[in-house]
Amino acid sequence: MIYITRKEHFNAAHKLFNPNWTDEKNNEVFGKCANPNWHGHNYTLYITVKGEINNETGYTVNLKELSTIIRKHVCDVFDHKNLNLDVDYFKTIQASTENVAIVIWNILADKVKNIGGTLHCVKLYETENNFVEYFGGK
Repeated sequence: MIYITRKEHFNAAHKLFNPNWTDEKNNEVFGKCANPNWHGHNYTLYITVKGEINNETGYTVNLKELSTIIRKHVCDVFDHKNLNLDVDYFKTIQASTENVAIVIWNILADKVKNIGGTLHCVKLYETENNFVEYFGGK
């Protein structure tokens, strides 16, 4: 088993808030992230795929194909968007970094299988100090 990782980027805005709470409670829990005028991040995304090496190509997966899949199904959908308003996945769930990573996993898992690998990890940096890693499952 070998692991290979592709790095991509996207920029997006979001707001963390619970519509069932008062503005005061949202500010207490989410701080600046509850700003009514939104805020943005320059996200860095690492997609790690695992699998066996194909003897004919020497690849686990073709990174050009993996990059195309990530860009088409994630970056093009999220980039320069307001996650809360423009991206259907976040109409019913909080656009937290944790949930963004899970959504990305759900988008990519089957697509990675179609190119011969298994999705191992979605690592998403929201800032240089804050990132999440998701390995699938609940």
